[in-house]
Amino acid sequence: MDGTSASPQQMNAQQRSAHIREVVLAEGVRLRRQHPWLLHQDALGAGILAFALLGMMGSAALYITGHMAWWACLLLNAFLASLTHELEHDLIHSMYFRKQRVPHNLMMGLVWLARPSTINPWIRRHLHLNHHKVSGTETDMEERAITNGEPWGLARLLMVGDNVMSAFIRMLRAKTWDHKLKILKRSLLVYAPLALLHWGAWYIFLGFHAANGIAGLLGTPIEWSTGTLQMMQVIDIAAVVIIGPNVLRTFCLHFVSSNMHYYGDVELGNVIQQTQVLNPWWMWPLQAFCFNFGSTHGIHHFVVKEPFYIRQMTAKVAHKVMAQMGVRFNDFGTFARANRLERGEQAQAQSQSQTAPV
Repeated sequence: MDGTSASPQQMNAQQRSAHIREVVLAEGVRLRRQHPWLLHQDALGAGILAFALLGMMGSAALYITGHMAWWACLLLNAFLASLTHELEHDLIHSMYFRKQRVPHNLMMGLVWLARPSTINPWIRRHLHLNHHKVSGTETDMEERAITNGEPWGLARLLMVGDNVMSAFIRMLRAKTWDHKLKILKRSLLVYAPLALLHWGAWYIFLGFHAANGIAGLLGTPIEWSTGTLQMMQVIDIAAVVIIGPNVLRTFCLHFVSSNMHYYGDVELGNVIQQTQVLNPWWMWPLQAFCFNFGSTHGIHHFVVKEPFYIRQMTAKVAHKVMAQMGVRFNDFGTFARANRLERGEQAQAQSQSQTAPV
């Protein structure tokens, strides 16, 4: 089917979604016939992971030995870490080593180590599969946690790039101490141990250099202890090779993802309404560090079991049929509507963040 033989005016949302799925799956089959190497899915996943990890370690070594500028290392590792995010997402849907638990779980652990800013991937699996069931609703914990449905302002700006800050602000907003404690416990559970170490080191990095900067302006330099200075040497290196890249990657991914998903007035189960394709030219600096997520993630909502590199290859065909079937493209009004599909009473309603899970 070429995507033009069906009339969307004569189809309901479920039929249009099914048509998109049929066309995109057919393109995936065609690509695999044309390129038989695409059939080796497990090997491709493992190979991409090895490439990303070796690349991150190599650039870190080049930076530490003085052969690469700090900014080049940070940007390169942010890009490579975005590959491991896509791999984790595919692993959550059991696309690599589905029946071989040892290599499957080894890959899960390694993609977590490459992205220590994130929640435990085995916990995220439950949140993400729930996201597909209830996308766009208040019980979509995964998207709500990254600010989908929040009105834009200082709070959302702080929350979108910082997982711990997002949990902290939601805890402050909670109306009862019981709810505050529940958010705190849940946050400690899902972010332990890597994200707590990652974000803790990030705050120490920011605080140390901010204190030195202020002291320098005041003409009263701080006399830090030898132990503190030695610790900061390690944290400064980590800030370039792993912490900074993941802060950048997190902001780009969460900004793009939270704004390409709709929230609040989405019909449950209506995949047409769940996402848009968000791919304007000016978002390429963000897309570069979340592997073109805004352009291709919407395809995943229709065709769940295709790995991320196939989505990149089917995007042209997918975008054509998605547009024909009524999926929105570059709906920038979502930024002013707090990610609602439409204006009106629902779009006017402020997000009840105290009821949203972390």
